Amino acid sequence: MKLEDMVLVSVDDHVVEPPDLFEGRLPSKYADLAPKFITNPDGTNAWEYEGQVLTNVALNAVAGRPPEEYGLEPTSFEELRAGTYDINERVRDMDANGILGSLCFPSFPQFCGQLFARTEDKAVALAMVRAYNDWHIDQWCGSHPGRFIPCPLPAIWDPEVLAAEVRRTAAKGAHAVTFSENPAKLGWPSLHSDHWDPFWKACSDEGVVPCLHIGSSSVTVVTSADAPIDVLITLTPINIVQCATDLIWSPIFRKFPDLKVALSEGGIGWVPYFLERIDFTYQRHHAWTGQDFGDRLPSDVFHEHVILCFIDDHFGVESRSKLNMDNVCWECDYPHSDSAWPQSPESVMKHLDGVSDHDIDRITHLNAMKAYSYDPFTSIPRARATVGALRANAAGVDTAIRSTKRVSQNGPKATRAIDLGRLSAAPE
Repeated sequence: MKLEDMVLVSVDDHVVEPPDLFEGRLPSKYADLAPKFITNPDGTNAWEYEGQVLTNVALNAVAGRPPEEYGLEPTSFEELRAGTYDINERVRDMDANGILGSLCFPSFPQFCGQLFARTEDKAVALAMVRAYNDWHIDQWCGSHPGRFIPCPLPAIWDPEVLAAEVRRTAAKGAHAVTFSENPAKLGWPSLHSDHWDPFWKACSDEGVVPCLHIGSSSVTVVTSADAPIDVLITLTPINIVQCATDLIWSPIFRKFPDLKVALSEGGIGWVPYFLERIDFTYQRHHAWTGQDFGDRLPSDVFHEHVILCFIDDHFGVESRSKLNMDNVCWECDYPHSDSAWPQSPESVMKHLDGVSDHDIDRITHLNAMKAYSYDPFTSIPRARATVGALRANAAGVDTAIRSTKRVSQNGPKATRAIDLGRLSAAPE
């Protein structure tokens, strides 16, 4: 397949929420309680909610910036590429990158809406979650039909309320929902309990895929407080193996045989050995542990229920004979630091050398369309949805990499002074 003929749908991107997100979306009695977009004395921007100030760190939105400006220091909107927060500019950046469709995860409310879950008045919390989800579905995704896969926040503090919100947003066309890779780390019951059954049932009934993004347990993976930041970056995606293990040994898939979940931004290269290990564990130990998969193996269950997602994973693609290729999807990760924007087609094509056109189509868009009940071709003819066609529409988009960094009072080395012990305890 030629690069320009590919159709690319990314199942993992991110939005930096715009300042007007909550305007006109809350009942009047809650309007004054909404998060406020503020500018700090140092010029950086943040959201303020119930006394908490939530900054946007530079590493979350580095598209268009040189690698030496990546870091964990707070940033301002004036330093960001407009496509990170402006929906019209986002679509232009997608066109320039040859990307047809995108599923976008939240930023300041945190992956599972932990910010709102911490609200003492749960009526207020639910109003905030619903307002956010309505903005996400109606404005962010709805303003450009065919270009986005809606992925709302969960009302994670109560499984019945959570299930009701899943059903409400599914009726609005959302067939994905963010959820935690390990809710026990957030102080709620684990994936092994029956606490979440109303949620799993709602997802199963409505054809909604829970997306368990790396870092959604709000625990940063570090080996020691003095480990360099490289350790954290290396371990973050690999850590998803813990979530995969919980899922397989939990009763979730046996209770809800139609449910599928996605391990978002978790990669695929680790999967073949993981499958070998869970089968070995079952065959060697199930007589005394009590696990019972009937005439199936744990790997069979994994292949059936778990959607895998990768950005760059040459070894994983080479190992595709060990995977269920109907459940492998591609990710762009715009505007985060792992993204290859604006050269994502070139980047993924390096991994697809020797892969059949059928498998390329499954990885790049068909699997995502099936998993998330997403059909962009009802709005955009396929001939206009390819990398080549989209890039032809983006002739005026400036994709040059350039510095936008403000001068820091702490000097150029400020981004390297990172307290990993503090980060490990901080919300994702």
